[in-house]
Amino acid sequence: MIDVQRLAVLREVARRGSFNQAAQALHCTPSAVSQQIAALERGLGAPVVERSTRGVTLTDAGRLLVEAADAIAAELADTRQRIDRLTAERTALTIATFASGGRRLLPAALAAFAADHPEVELTVLEAEPEESLPAVREGRADLALAYHLDGPPPSRPGDRSGLDWTPLGADPLRVVLPVRHPAAIRYRDRPEPPHLAELADQRWILGCRKSAGQLAHHAALAGVELRISCTATDYEFAQSLVRGGIGIALIPEIGLAPHPDLVALPLAEPGPRRHLGLVLSRRRRGHPARLAEDLAARLAGGGASGPST
Repeated sequence: MIDVQRLAVLREVARRGSFNQAAQALHCTPSAVSQQIAALERGLGAPVVERSTRGVTLTDAGRLLVEAADAIAAELADTRQRIDRLTAERTALTIATFASGGRRLLPAALAAFAADHPEVELTVLEAEPEESLPAVREGRADLALAYHLDGPPPSRPGDRSGLDWTPLGADPLRVVLPVRHPAAIRYRDRPEPPHLAELADQRWILGCRKSAGQLAHHAALAGVELRISCTATDYEFAQSLVRGGIGIALIPEIGLAPHPDLVALPLAEPGPRRHLGLVLSRRRRGHPARLAEDLAARLAGGGASGPST
């Protein structure tokens, strides 16, 4: 097999006309050039240059090799340019998001972003915050749309998380009831929203396992204990159970799927809520980082409003 690196040395020798000048161009010694040419000749089984006091000239075999070296160099240069264009045209941006946030908040922002940056290849990963935040920290995602429940955000200025949290706003949890449920009728025309304690006698459906602790905490504050009849992992499934009369559900506002047979009521303060935010790595840099910041700005500008019910 002909060594491509030795072909490149021979090509430089042919261009310069001597080992000394080729060595200067290649930033090595004349001895190193001579050794490369000698190794090429041994592998080929034929001389490729003729040495004289006036320099070196190519043999017939040497000329064939230099022609091949020129073709290879041209192909590599063309390939490098095409790869550079491909890289410039297909900058990748990966966004991690929890399902309800992705469904409600991402589409408009992504549509506007894609219109302004058609060269960017967008990838959306569905992931809960416990997965999406490590993905951003480890560079597997450029941006995460996430949330946290009660308490401080997952990252704060100066901490060691390596992440920046940009708050988008609150996502209050709503009580979803059948439209003809006695509590729905009772509170529909009442100006004040119900307290959690007023609904303590109901069977409850949770749309997310992680909200169980949060609901128990608010129930304890209200001095009641709630009956949990079902814990779902999908908000639409939970709402379908409400339509079936299994119980009433606690659903984040952006997870609501409006339906004529359901009504969603706010709870009196302090009611449970999720806090939405965007997560970027503090180590972000370069073009993808700027694109992530652009998308984050679009999401922040869009707010976190849920459906009216």
